Formats: sequence, structure tokens, C-alpha cells
Amino acid sequence: MIRPVLLVLAAALASALSVYAKKKPNVLFIFADDQCFETVGGMGLTDIETPNLDRLMNAGVTFTRAYNMGSWSGAVCLASRHMLNTGRFLWHANEASKKAEQERAAGRFWSENMKKAGYQTYFTGKWHVRASADKCFDVARNVRPGMPNQTPAGYNRPLPGKPDPWSPYDPKFEGFWKGGRHWSAIVADDALDYIAQAKKHEKEKPFFAYVAFNAPHDPRQSPKEYVDKYPLDRIAIPKNFLPMYPYKDEIGCQHGLRDEKLGPMPRTEHSVKVHRQEYYAIITHMDEQIGRILNALEKSGMGDETYVFFSADHGLAVGHHGLFGKQNLYEHSTRVPFIVKGPEIPKGTKVSAPIYLQDVMASSLEIAGVEKPEHVQFNSVLPLARGETKESSYNAIYGAYLSVQRSVTVKDKKLLLYPKVPVARLYDIAADPMEMKDLAKDETNLPLMRNLFARFLKLQKETGDTLDLKNSFPELTQK
Repeated sequence: MIRPVLLVLAAALASALSVYAKKKPNVLFIFADDQCFETVGGMGLTDIETPNLDRLMNAGVTFTRAYNMGSWSGAVCLASRHMLNTGRFLWHANEASKKAEQERAAGRFWSENMKKAGYQTYFTGKWHVRASADKCFDVARNVRPGMPNQTPAGYNRPLPGKPDPWSPYDPKFEGFWKGGRHWSAIVADDALDYIAQAKKHEKEKPFFAYVAFNAPHDPRQSPKEYVDKYPLDRIAIPKNFLPMYPYKDEIGCQHGLRDEKLGPMPRTEHSVKVHRQEYYAIITHMDEQIGRILNALEKSGMGDETYVFFSADHGLAVGHHGLFGKQNLYEHSTRVPFIVKGPEIPKGTKVSAPIYLQDVMASSLEIAGVEKPEHVQFNSVLPLARGETKESSYNAIYGAYLSVQRSVTVKDKKLLLYPKVPVARLYDIAADPMEMKDLAKDETNLPLMRNLFARFLKLQKETGDTLDLKNSFPELTQK
């Protein structure tokens, strides 16, 4: 009788060891708010200090063309985060957002899929999703609203010849300082605690941590030493600076729009420099908090078995094209940083194939060994990151804002459509990355514009876009 018992015990032990040997990798998702793709120092596009994001770039793969599709709301982050957590393209995500709690309860949210795959789930920071973060995650702390509170003094500033009424490091304006400790530091504090918790249970469960900074969203506040890093004579004015965008009212970027009224209209070079100074400062401050998180992960001993993703919900203009916000479809407002490091991910490489930032959800499901659910429309970036393919999952990139802007990008050619003007603009983003030369003015480009428009009409069906543009642009309809 002893021999059969020993055989059973040996089989059970072998099975347990097998399960442990196949323990799933951890997933750490670090998410910024309002961070343009150009604001990572390692990209070499902006004079900005981000040593920890640079370190992450050196340790993994950077996607240089990661996009957000746009928004059905002036709060672009709301749409971006619903796409991220439901896995659906823009207008389908809009419908899902209206019944977000039911979607979560039905197990169709990102966090619910990770729970089913055996992950302990953590959240901290900006949520801005119409479902309870406390229900979505096993542990959720310091769940923040869409933005820290602004004050009247923070708008329409600084004005020529007048003292600036606002300060990024004076706690009396609250915002990120509300509660006494900067919100970015609190996000990092929570992340460090989650890593410590996960370490205690690493043999039982892998972890999925969704760490969401409110930074660098306005009010762009940071300690004085960070602002002092960027004296105004260090700040470069964007090459595509304009005092006023010609179609701002027709495309929903009027000065009364919350983001756009942060600075005076017409724009001044001085006001753009001041806002970019504060933008860079809060990003550098956030970068230091990210460094604390990366250090804790390495110190825990779990770094080699953890995938780290970093991205942002959308970009920001801060003076590009005479605009300040993210409610437009230029590259500065739709493109974001996107970095991934982890097991089998090459170090220090860049991928130029276009992706959507929301692909991080499908990527994490692949890591978790979960078959992609039918409702998830975004795709894993891991084959691109590992070098298994050079081809994007998307042959065209879609963009939309309300009913007033649409875009389609195929390779390096981008068609912008403003139906309320109506006007179409065409850019070659490889030859003209600042999107300063409108090629639509050249009639020889009409065949190209028609081809792009035809591609856009196909994308409308995929994304659930019902806006009829044929009447606004009859000249683009194929003859």
C-alpha cells in the first residue's frame, strides 16, 4: 500500500512543481494623462529630462507611432479609458460606456479578464470610467477624478504686461497639492505598497497592477525645483506655432473650450513658453515617481518575470498649431509614448509600425494566456515587440473628434477632414512631421485623397462611426 501512496504523492508534487514552473508573468501598467509622444527625453525630440522613462526605453521596445482614436467627448481621456478597459473601438466603446457597470459584471472589462486568468489585481490613480474601480480590482486606492481641481486664476494666463496670478508650486491653488502630498507621489506610494503585497503572494498568484497618474494633466503643478529646471530661455517654441488656428471654432477648439482657455487668445510665444515650462516640470516630477516604482520592482526580485507597459491616454498641443488641448487630430494630440519591457522583449529597440495605445489590453491577455474575447477589437503588440513581424495589425489608423473632425492615416499619408468648414487637409507626416505643409492645395494629390477617403469609409464601419461625410466632401468620392 505504501508504494501507491508514494506514487500519488509524487504525482501531486510533480503537478504542483509544474504549475509553479509555468507561473504566469506579472503585468505592471503605468499610465500617464495628457502626455505627448515627444515628451520623453530618450526620443530626442524635446529638451526634457526623463531619466527613468529613458531607462525603460533602454530596457525594452519603444513604439514610435502609438495612437489614440479620438473621442466622443471634450474629455478625451474618458473615451480613451473606456476603449482601454472595454477593448472596443471608439464608437462601440461609447455604447459600452453607457452600461459600463453591466459590462464589468458580465466579465468583459480588462480587469475582470485578468482576474479570471488568476491574477491579483491592483489599481491606483485616475480612473475616469463609468464603473466602480473598487469592484473592478481586488485592491483599489486613491481613485481620482478626471482631473485635480482647477482655479479661475489658472485660466487665460499669463497675459502680456500683467503679473501671472497663478503658481505651479503654491499649495494654496490645491489641484495636485490638495490633501498635502502631491498626487503623483501618492500614486507611487500605492504602487510600492502593491509590489510589496504582490511579493508576499508571488508563489500563489501573479499580479496585474494598473498605476494611473493624473500627471501631466493641468493644473500642471510640481515642486519649485522641477520648474526651476526649465528656465524660459531653455524652452523652445514649437516650429508649428500659430497665434490662432484658422478653423478652431468649426472643429470644436474654440477659446471657450476648457483646455483651450488655459492660455490667452491670440496665443503669445511667452504664454506658450510658460505652459510648456510647467508641462515639462510635472513630467520630470512624474518621471522621478516612475523611477521609484521601477526601483521597487527590481529590488523585489520580480523584475525579470514582469512585463512593464508605459503609455498615456492621449497627447496634448500646448502651443502646437495655435492649440493648447487634445481635442484635435494632429499628431501631437493623438500620438503617445508607448514602451514595453519584459521577458523575451529586446532591449533598446524601436518599432515604427502604427498601433493603438489600447492594444496594451490585448497584449496583457496574451501574456496571461487568455484567448482574446470576441468583443475585444484591439490587438496584441507582442509579435511586433518580439520582432516576429514588422507588419502592423492595422493597415490604416482612424481618428475622430465629436462630429467635427475625422482623419485617416495610411503609412505616412494623413487626411484630415473638417465637415463643418468643410475642408480637407493632407499631410505627409514622414517628410513633414510637424504637419505644417497642407498638400491638399495641390490638385495633383486629389487621386491620393480619394483613395484615403475610401479607406476612411471602410474604417467607419469597423469603428461604428455613423457620421455621413459624403455630402460634405463630394469631390473625394471616387468617380
